[in-house]
Amino acid sequence: MPDMPPPPAPEVEIVVVHPPRLAPLGGEAAFSAVQIDAEALKGEPRLDEALKTAPGVSLFRRTGSGAANPTTQGLSLRAIAPSGAGRALVTLDGAPQNDPFGGWVIWSGLPSEGIEGATVVRGAGAGPYGAGALTGVVALRERETPDGLAVADVSGGQRGSYRAAVVAGVPGLLVTAAGSRTDGYHAVRGPRQGAADTRLRMDDASVAVRLQREISGVQVALRVSAFQVNQEAGLVGARSNTTGQSATLTLAQPASEGVGGWRLQGWVRRSDLENSSVAVAAGRGATTPANDQYSTPATGYGLNAAWQARSGPLNWEVGADVRLADGTEHERFRFMNGAFTRDREAGGKTLVAGAYVEAALDQGPWLLTGGVRVDRSRAYDAMRVERDTATGAVTLNSAAPNRSDTTPTGRVGLRYAVSEDLYLRAAAYAGFRAPTLNELHRPFRVGNDITEANPTLKPETLQGAEAGLGGDVGPVRWSGDVFWNRLKDPITNVTIGVGPGTFPLAGFVPAGGTLRQRQNAGEIEAWGVEGEASGDLVPAISWRVAAAYTDAEVHGGTAAPQLTGLRPAQTPKWTVTAGLNVRPSDAVTLATDVRYESARWEDDLNSRRLSAGVQVDARAGWRFTDAAELYLAVENLTDRKLEVGETADGVESYSAPRTVRIGFTYRR
Repeated sequence: MPDMPPPPAPEVEIVVVHPPRLAPLGGEAAFSAVQIDAEALKGEPRLDEALKTAPGVSLFRRTGSGAANPTTQGLSLRAIAPSGAGRALVTLDGAPQNDPFGGWVIWSGLPSEGIEGATVVRGAGAGPYGAGALTGVVALRERETPDGLAVADVSGGQRGSYRAAVVAGVPGLLVTAAGSRTDGYHAVRGPRQGAADTRLRMDDASVAVRLQREISGVQVALRVSAFQVNQEAGLVGARSNTTGQSATLTLAQPASEGVGGWRLQGWVRRSDLENSSVAVAAGRGATTPANDQYSTPATGYGLNAAWQARSGPLNWEVGADVRLADGTEHERFRFMNGAFTRDREAGGKTLVAGAYVEAALDQGPWLLTGGVRVDRSRAYDAMRVERDTATGAVTLNSAAPNRSDTTPTGRVGLRYAVSEDLYLRAAAYAGFRAPTLNELHRPFRVGNDITEANPTLKPETLQGAEAGLGGDVGPVRWSGDVFWNRLKDPITNVTIGVGPGTFPLAGFVPAGGTLRQRQNAGEIEAWGVEGEASGDLVPAISWRVAAAYTDAEVHGGTAAPQLTGLRPAQTPKWTVTAGLNVRPSDAVTLATDVRYESARWEDDLNSRRLSAGVQVDARAGWRFTDAAELYLAVENLTDRKLEVGETADGVESYSAPRTVRIGFTYRR
């Protein structure tokens, strides 16, 4: 019988193992961009803490997401004027991660174990990043889908602290889950601590699932996630509970190699915030309920599209995006005779839509990149209704007029390779950030300090320029930059009254309290320098150091003349970070991280000074297989009292004391 030909090879479906992405155009090298890889992320369980190793990255009030109220977890780049909402855009594979109501980022919903790396671009981001990238962008990349277990991390520590995280899947499926809890610590410590002060307790949980396939040559990925964060705010009766869900659908057909192809992405984010605050009695002996924000449902929708092409050394991308946010806060306030006597409903909608074109030309030692963008932003359907809780009678019915703005932005950058070991670069840029629903509509209270919303706010805009150089000197990699920025119409909490007293809208402000309102306060001008270096002393010892200096000054103009000549709140002049990794053997790793921040002002009037501080963290690991490791981590090794807040009557609060954790991690 003649030999039969072998059967045809079965058709094997090509499985996409990484999220659908278009290749970068290559122009980021002309800007102040920092790459943070998975190795740098694994030392910090909280992503926001890990990002602080990059110079210029700052968290509001020096407080990470392990203790900060959700409304102050915004991220800012460069110490121009940090805010609770943050002035930087955070994306995950192209989809914004900023909250639809407040603009902050709930970092508990983004465990570092699920992140492959991050690109931190300092300076206003026009082009593909779009609205919100006022001081820069943090572009996160989710990890590839593994075949089996990729990461498992379990740890426990002082003050009842526990955490667990796992990343697992099969080709085409990624599951990331994490949860933690802690009994927390007292922010107010020492002789000023009173019966009003309690621990900053917290528990959180998050889960994310990504499904992906290739269908007729198109990469398709659906990512869904959910999180919950429950916190006590350090005062008896003050607490918060945050929940959220998101879904992102991405279709992409990138070029088989290099730049090219297209991407279409749609996303939806839902969040809800419960947040209660209290008034503090003299001597901190007791608290009284001040307000109860019992629900803040918000939904954000977005759609973005991009198309890339190339011709020889020229790469380009054109695209468009639109974002819609709709949210309302529900709140009980004016506590009298043992009960809340007023109920408030306030909120509205915002819309931002824009289109852009960006290109990069790589010609030998020269790299030229540039982009232009136009956005239309709109705030509309604003409402604020307050009622008497006993009778239901309307005591206030205020509806601000709709507002629309058209904002052109752009950026241009140039890089020249002097040699293989040295480059020069320069860039100029403009960006904008529209006010959030939180800034427009939600009043809030911290202790006896009250901040009113402002539905008439207009967008912030920033113009800037920078120049830098960098390269390699033997085993040392280094870079340095100088920059200048002008932030126009910054949304600032401006002091308009001091208690005790009764004021329009806000009502009674107690003694020791301050009344502020969010306002577009003139402009802020800042210049600074930043630099970093890293290398290996020997193969077993690596080091890094980074520093940033920023000199920022407010020009209040006619809007806030009392602020002219002052420094923006929460802006340290100096930030220095350093790290040392020692591997005395293949099995043992020792690591130390140091962060120094100079003094800053707590308030807009520069009357409450937060002292300079240094935090030292350390980690020792023993790897007993290629993938498994036992570790000991100590945060705030020297147990320094790092000041993070100060009230009008001089009561200081501090970050976490020394915290020791022991854990096991498996990574492959």
